[in-house]
Amino acid sequence: MTFYEEVGDQDMNHWRNQAAHVPDALRRYYLSFLASTVDAAEERSLLLSENESLLKDKEALGEEVSSLTKSLESIRKEAKEKDRQIRQLRESLEMTQKELNVNRAEMTSLKLELESMISGRNHERSQSGDIPALEERQIDVNGKAADSVPREDVVNESPVTQSGPISSTTDMSKETMSSSGTLTNVYTESNGEDGYKSMLTSDELSSHETRRDSVDEKHETTVQVLADTLPKIVPYVLINHREELLPLIMCAIERHPEHTVRDSLTHTLFNLIKRPDEQQRRVIMDACVSLARNVGDIRSETELLPQCWEQINHKYEERRILVAQSCGELGQFVRAETRPSLILSIIQQLIEDEATVVREAAAQNLALLLPLFPDLDKFFKVEELVFQLVCDPAGIVVEASLEQLIPAVVRWAKSEKQLIHHLLSALISRLLGSVQRCPPLSGVQDSLEFQLRILGERERWVSDVLLRLLTQLLPEVRRVAIESCPFPDIFPEEEEEAFFSDELLGLYARANLQWPDFDWLPEDCFPALLHLACMLPPREEGLRSRLAKLLLTASNLFGGAYLMSIVLPIFLMAAGDYADTSHLSSRLANRIKGFKPLTPRAEQLARTCVLPLLLAGVYGAPNMKEGYLAEYLKNLVLQSSVKQGAWTPVHTPELIDAVRFLCTFNQQHTVIVGVLWELVVNPNANVKSTAAVLFKALVPYVDLKLAQQQVLPALVTLGSDPNLDVKYSSIEAFGTVAQHFKDEAVVDKIRVQMDAFLDDGDHEGTVAVMRALAAAVPHTTPSLRDYLLQKLAMLSGATTQGTTLIRRREKVDVFCEAIRALDATEISAGNVKDLLLPTIQNLLKDTDALDPAHKEALEVMQRERSGGRLESISKHLKKTSMGGLFGEGGYLSAPGSPSSATASAPDSPQPAPSPQPEEGRLKRMMRANFGEMIRGKS
Repeated sequence: MTFYEEVGDQDMNHWRNQAAHVPDALRRYYLSFLASTVDAAEERSLLLSENESLLKDKEALGEEVSSLTKSLESIRKEAKEKDRQIRQLRESLEMTQKELNVNRAEMTSLKLELESMISGRNHERSQSGDIPALEERQIDVNGKAADSVPREDVVNESPVTQSGPISSTTDMSKETMSSSGTLTNVYTESNGEDGYKSMLTSDELSSHETRRDSVDEKHETTVQVLADTLPKIVPYVLINHREELLPLIMCAIERHPEHTVRDSLTHTLFNLIKRPDEQQRRVIMDACVSLARNVGDIRSETELLPQCWEQINHKYEERRILVAQSCGELGQFVRAETRPSLILSIIQQLIEDEATVVREAAAQNLALLLPLFPDLDKFFKVEELVFQLVCDPAGIVVEASLEQLIPAVVRWAKSEKQLIHHLLSALISRLLGSVQRCPPLSGVQDSLEFQLRILGERERWVSDVLLRLLTQLLPEVRRVAIESCPFPDIFPEEEEEAFFSDELLGLYARANLQWPDFDWLPEDCFPALLHLACMLPPREEGLRSRLAKLLLTASNLFGGAYLMSIVLPIFLMAAGDYADTSHLSSRLANRIKGFKPLTPRAEQLARTCVLPLLLAGVYGAPNMKEGYLAEYLKNLVLQSSVKQGAWTPVHTPELIDAVRFLCTFNQQHTVIVGVLWELVVNPNANVKSTAAVLFKALVPYVDLKLAQQQVLPALVTLGSDPNLDVKYSSIEAFGTVAQHFKDEAVVDKIRVQMDAFLDDGDHEGTVAVMRALAAAVPHTTPSLRDYLLQKLAMLSGATTQGTTLIRRREKVDVFCEAIRALDATEISAGNVKDLLLPTIQNLLKDTDALDPAHKEALEVMQRERSGGRLESISKHLKKTSMGGLFGEGGYLSAPGSPSSATASAPDSPQPAPSPQPEEGRLKRMMRANFGEMIRGKS
């Protein structure tokens, strides 16, 4: 039974508002009941203690906040006080400058006025004979009258010192002005200004002061009028004529006493033209240089350089170029300590500008600024800027850096060779790092391609520029080595052209001396170049050429003895050959022996990467002994061909690529052709085949005269060889000649030789001829294209009975490639009708040998080329036999014969085929590349 049931006379839901009413009574009673237990009491005590600790923490935090607030207020007060002091100091500085300028102007005008008065009085008294009376009135320092001295003695005893700007408007002669200046200095130095004024009468003194005040007021008024009106005039003057205002602006800036006005006028000077061109910038800079020369270094720093800093982020690049020019040309008019700090900081920010012309101007003016630095403390910072400019992606910035900045850096650091070595070491490190960061050519670690790198455009550009820089610094390396030579008495500096002789090198090898500047090339530079070369794949021919040119430059600078004794052993050993090192010191000999490859993969890498440099950069040097290159090249071909067989692009691509790289140097063509002729007459068939392959590599780099007189006769000799392998190895070389020479005499010789190959009727010869001519189609003459089309029509219609399916497929593939190459060129309407379409029809008949991709391309070609005549041609071809196609009355008979006219009579009503539209021609050119896809499949 509940309380609600016991008390039946009361409504428990609606309590009356009386003393017995307790809100939420049940909840309160229940809480009181829970609090009476032991656990509740303990929990309550814990809560109370925690509440007290929190209150204490709150009080402590409040005190801390109040202390921090007070300290913050004190800091703010101190900051305000410092700001107020700074403003006061600035105001006092400006007031002091104004007073100083006013005093200077007063002193200048006073001196001029005094000189003009003295000259006038002397001129009057010289006429009246009163000069002795004037001399008697002189007063010495103690106030006593000095003895009369003749005027000439006074001039001799008192030195003449004139200072201040010269702006007199008097018409006195030079002799009178000189005498008046002498007298003025005499009186001023002996008795001061007051002593000089004491000899003047009161009327003269008052008139002097009046004239001085009037001159000052006139000057101030003129300058003030200029300063007030120039900013209003400039916007309304034509841009091409604003440069005529420069003298007025310069005069106002130079003479105005107020700093704020001068600052405003200087701002007007820099912003005179919105986007000044090169000539206008030159005029503005000449004005700034003249102004800086007149106002001195302090005002140049405080008034001109701030304008440069304000314009550094201007939206127009012409203004930023003007800032760069200001840094270079105004550097000589500021204090020495300002150049490597403020001006160098401005240059550094301009070097990072997004505009190419601004970075170019920054490089040029940094070169002007470097000779003005008082010391070399900023060398390492300048070095970073130099590498940033040299590695710039813009070519004009790089050229400006190499032509102007690098010579300036070398001259600046010439006195400290350690800095030059640091620059070279940083250059080598950056060069290797730019290539090492590139991904490998293959991910297989034991393969040759894993050592080679895939260079991006940026890495290739940086590497090429750094190699150019290293080549440019080689003369400095030579100079430092000569200056530090440990044998100065034996080899004087006037014999620098033959300095590194055999005698000097032998003496150094036998002596126990240190010559680190000499050892830098063989111990640091050449090993780094070999490491770089072994990371470049064969297709990086540009960088390999740059390396070869660097080696040629080094050989030219250090002489033939250095080339034979140092450079040749290093690269011979690195290429895997034997090199004599007995004439070298033991330390250098051991270092060179360490370059020899020890594994087959290392030997293959050396042939791929080092052998081209050995041939072109070392043996190809102008000061190499005569015959060394020819002898080494001949031995290389003979030894390899006799032992391993003829060179082929499949088995010896690295050897062929090395000789082809040598062929890119025109000065070596005579040597190469001489060696190849010796190989042509060699009795060994492998050697002859190798000669044909090398002739093919040589042809793209020779001229027409050499091709007619030397190359073609050699190829004809090889093409007439009884050995079929030798004969057919020359076919590709003939095709290469057809690609690069359009002379009709050359083309006639090629046609004759190709007819000889085709007359043999051999399958390999026919396929090789068609493939060679098809490769030459896009670059050769129309006559050779017509020749190829005729041969295709004849060969495609020949019977194929007794031929294996593999040979038929090979021949059809070659014919299709040739057809597609011809389809991408201009073919006359007659050849299309009489030769091209019948050839396509013949190829489509051999469905077993025809590749599906070729079939689809031929059908498209047939539809585009035939137009509306396809059905009639097909019906006619069905009625005629393949033998009749080429005989009398066939499609391929002579166009002018009666039979051909009769055969074409039924088609005479047909309109002449119109030229194919440009779209169809582009499609044909795209289809011409399908042949390589088919070859990739097979």
